[in-house]
Amino acid sequence: MTETTRPLGATITGRWTRFAVRSQTADRIDLCLFHGDGETELRRLQMGREEGDVFALTLPDAPMGTRYGFRAHGTYDPDRGLWFDPAKLLVDPYALELDRPFRHDTRLTQFGAETADLVPKAVVTKVPKARVAAPLFSKDGLIYEVAVRPFTMLHPDVPDELRGTVAALAHPAVIAHLKRIGVSAVELMPITAWIDERHLPPLGLTNGWGYNPVAFMALDPRLVPGGLTELRDTVAALHRDGIGVILDLVFNHSGESDREGATLSMRGLDNAVYYRHAQPGVLVNDTGCGNTIACDHPTVRSLILDTLRHFVEAAGIDGFRFDLGTILGRDAGGFRRDATLLTEMLADPLLKDRVLIAEPWDIGPGGYQLGHFPAPFLEWNDRARDDLRRFWKGDGWMTGSLAGALAGSSDIFSQRGGTQSRSVTFIAAHDGFTLRDLVSHDRKHNEANGEDNRDGHNENHSWNNGSEGETDDGTIVAARKRDVKALLATLFASRGAIMITAGDEFGRTQRGNNNAYCQDNPITWLDWAAADADLIAQCAALAELRHRFDVFAGDQFFTGAGDVAWIRLDGRPMEVADWQGERTDGLAMILSTGDAVTAKTCRLAVVFNRAHAAAALTLPGDGWQSLLPEAGTPTELSARSVGWYVAPDAA
Repeated sequence: MTETTRPLGATITGRWTRFAVRSQTADRIDLCLFHGDGETELRRLQMGREEGDVFALTLPDAPMGTRYGFRAHGTYDPDRGLWFDPAKLLVDPYALELDRPFRHDTRLTQFGAETADLVPKAVVTKVPKARVAAPLFSKDGLIYEVAVRPFTMLHPDVPDELRGTVAALAHPAVIAHLKRIGVSAVELMPITAWIDERHLPPLGLTNGWGYNPVAFMALDPRLVPGGLTELRDTVAALHRDGIGVILDLVFNHSGESDREGATLSMRGLDNAVYYRHAQPGVLVNDTGCGNTIACDHPTVRSLILDTLRHFVEAAGIDGFRFDLGTILGRDAGGFRRDATLLTEMLADPLLKDRVLIAEPWDIGPGGYQLGHFPAPFLEWNDRARDDLRRFWKGDGWMTGSLAGALAGSSDIFSQRGGTQSRSVTFIAAHDGFTLRDLVSHDRKHNEANGEDNRDGHNENHSWNNGSEGETDDGTIVAARKRDVKALLATLFASRGAIMITAGDEFGRTQRGNNNAYCQDNPITWLDWAAADADLIAQCAALAELRHRFDVFAGDQFFTGAGDVAWIRLDGRPMEVADWQGERTDGLAMILSTGDAVTAKTCRLAVVFNRAHAAAALTLPGDGWQSLLPEAGTPTELSARSVGWYVAPDAA
C-alpha cells in the first residue's frame, strides 16, 4: 500500500479477517456476507470509518472461502458524478478471487434495482508467495502473444477439461511448441475478471479477449478456474523451461462503461475518484470505451501498484504490458513521461526489474506517445509495423523505412539521448489482421460482429495477392505463403524485442475479421489441425538463426559506424538515390557477428527482395552460404523473399 499502512481488501490475521475499502464520498458502506453458494445474503454489517477515507470492519468468523461484497450509501446524482445506490452489490476493488464471472443485465444500470443475484462475490483468500526471481526475458527476445481461451480450444493434445484455460499453457505439447519456435516469453491477453460490452448479448456474441475489466486483481473464473494456484503453477512450469510470462493488463478503463453503463464496483464506491471527469457528471472518454481510469489519483495509483506487486508476489510474473498505456501517464494537463504513476513503477523495489511494455497511445488529445515513455519501458512500435507492411505491399519510397525498423527505430527511440532500442517490433497483433489475413485481404470483413462492418481499422496496409479471402487457386495460395515467410524472416532480423501472435507462425486466419474480440468461436480459435508444418519449421529455423548470431543479442541501435553496412543487391553501397528511390525493391544488410556454431566472428547478410521476380545478388567477399535455401543462393535471391547468408570473417 502507498497511502495507508494497513492493507485494503480482505486480510486474514490469525482467526480474524479485516475487510477494508476506501471511499472519499460515500456516507456509509456496509459489508455483506453470503452463504457459500454465493446466493443468500446472511449478514449486512456497517463498516467503521477510519483515517484516509477507509471503511473497515474486523470479524472473527469470516474464514477463507467466505463470500462477500459491499453496499455504499450516499447521494445518487449522476449529474454531479455521484452514483450511490445501496441496492447495488459492489465488488471489492481489491478482490483476489471471485466466485463466478460477470454477466450483463439491465438491472445493473437501473437505480434501485437489486443486483446481488447478478454480481460475483469476492472470496476471502490467503495468498502464498511465489518464488520471485529475475525476469525470464531479455530485451531482444521473442514475445508470443496469447489469447488464452482461443489458444487451446481446438488443441488435439490438450485434455478437454484444460482447453481454454491458463493451465493448458503448462501442457507438455504446448511447451514443446513454444520452445521449438524460440519463444522467450508468453504475453497473456487479459485474464482478470471482465464483463461483456452491453451491446454484445443482444447480438448473441461474447467478449473472448477480456479487454473490458471490472476487478483488476481477481482472475476470471472462465480462464483460470483454479485461481491463483493455477496461474502460479503454470508460470512455474513455463519458467522451468526458460519461458517468461507477461500479463497484458487494462488500467485505462473499466467495464462499467459510460453514463449508461453498469454499477459493479468502482462507480458505486467512489465514481468521482476512480474515473476522470471533464466536469462533474461528464466522463472523459480518452479510451473510446466510455470511461477513463484516473491514474493520477493517489487512490487509483495505489490500486494499480498493489495489483502489479500482487501478481509478482503471488505468481512470479515476469512483466506487464499496459493496454492504451498513455492513460497511465495522464493527468488533467495531458500525458507526462514523468507522471507519478510511471515514476513509482520504475522506483518500486519489486517492480523496477520487471519487463514493462506500453501500448503508447490512446484516442485522447495528444494520445500518440510512441517513443516518449521513460526508459526502460518497451513500447509497441506500430510505426515499424506499418513500415514493414508497406514495404512488402509494394508502396513507394519505403526502403529507408525498412532499414530504420530493422536497425531498432533510432529515429523514434534516440530522443533525449537514448542509445538503445525500446521497440517491440511486430507485424501483426491481436488488433487487426492475422499475418495470413494480411496477405489475403484488401479490406476488412467484420460483418459477423454485428456492426455492419463499421468497426475495426480501415487502413491495414494489406494486400490479397489476386483474390479476396479464401481461394483454391494454387498460385495465389503459394504467393500468400511466400509473403508470410518473407514477413516472418524480416521480423526475426529486426533489432530489439520482437513479437508474434499465437498462430501466426502456422497460418491462422480470422476470415478477414480485423476486430475479432467478440468472436469466441472458431473464427478466433486456433485450428491446430490445419497448422502449416512448413511455416512452423521456417519460424523455428529463424529463431535458431536469431539465437545463433550474437548481433541480435543486444538492443543497441545499428548505426552504420562499423556495425552494419547497407548495400544494393549488386554489391554496391546504397546511395542517396537508392534510399530515396520510389522503386528500390532490394536491400542487403551486412553485419559482423559472433557465430555460436563456429565460435568465431563471421559476416551475416540478410537480403530483401520484394520484387515479383528473382534478383541477381552480389555479396562482398567469398565463402557465402545460404542459411535459408528456399530463399535462393548467394548469387540469386528468389522473388518476394528474404535470404540469410553467412561467410567467414573477411579478416
